[in-house]
Amino acid sequence: MTIKEVLKRYKFTYYFLKQIRKLQYFINPYVIDTISFNFNKFLRVKHINRNSRYEKLRNIKNKHKGERCFIVATGPSLSIEDLEKLDNEVTFSMNSICLAFDETDWRPTYYGIQDISVFNKLEKYIEKLDVECTFIGDVILNHKYISDNHFIFPLNLLNHNMNHQKYNTKFSDDAFAVVYDGYSITYSLIQIAVYMGFKEIYLLGADCNYSSNMNHHFKEYGLVDPTFLSAGEKMISAYKEAKKYAERNHIKIYNATRGGMLEVFRRVDLDAVLSEKNENRQPLTMKTI
Repeated sequence: MTIKEVLKRYKFTYYFLKQIRKLQYFINPYVIDTISFNFNKFLRVKHINRNSRYEKLRNIKNKHKGERCFIVATGPSLSIEDLEKLDNEVTFSMNSICLAFDETDWRPTYYGIQDISVFNKLEKYIEKLDVECTFIGDVILNHKYISDNHFIFPLNLLNHNMNHQKYNTKFSDDAFAVVYDGYSITYSLIQIAVYMGFKEIYLLGADCNYSSNMNHHFKEYGLVDPTFLSAGEKMISAYKEAKKYAERNHIKIYNATRGGMLEVFRRVDLDAVLSEKNENRQPLTMKTI
């Protein structure tokens, strides 16, 4: 049953939506998008629409309850050697990480992408990924057909497609309902990891350092973020929201990145974390940052 068919059963709701659509040329597009997003969210969360593209996400809620994971971003500090150290860990990675697969047998457990420009560059690699789940932001569906093999998540872009003076985001622990944009796929994957039940999250390769030499990624692929001068600041502002949520909910987020500009989370040494055998001990803090 389509959403339209569902709505027709609820005549007031259907009438209301039609009126909103008539106003779309007179109201700020961000307002229209927000109303539409929240309305569709309401329908699926309240089980009115049981056939949404997001239903598969229900199957992974708390799948890794109480476990730890590593979210491998693609900053220039990342190395092949670091990847190979993660063979026995549950890992998330993203975007251009697939360009390193001819150099290592390591593969992430989960892969995520939400930017259409990046997707267009890497599509032929993404379709060949050998991972447990591929998470794709639904904004990509506006431009591309995505097979049912993938997990689509509802990405709320907030007002980030518009010029705005104040950076803002939110944090969601229910990826089936909403994943909030935090200026990076890394932020989205943190929210998905929390939804999956992870209580200990380590970031690696999250440099947040967009230098003027244009060396911005572990593997360059010919795409430069036109807003790179402010990208690091934006991401750091979002990570602060993630930290607030984590502290309120007894979730530990650590930064195992070698260098970089991200100082929001407690720094830990990757090698010390991986060699630590006593699970009850806290990770060793880096002596020098």
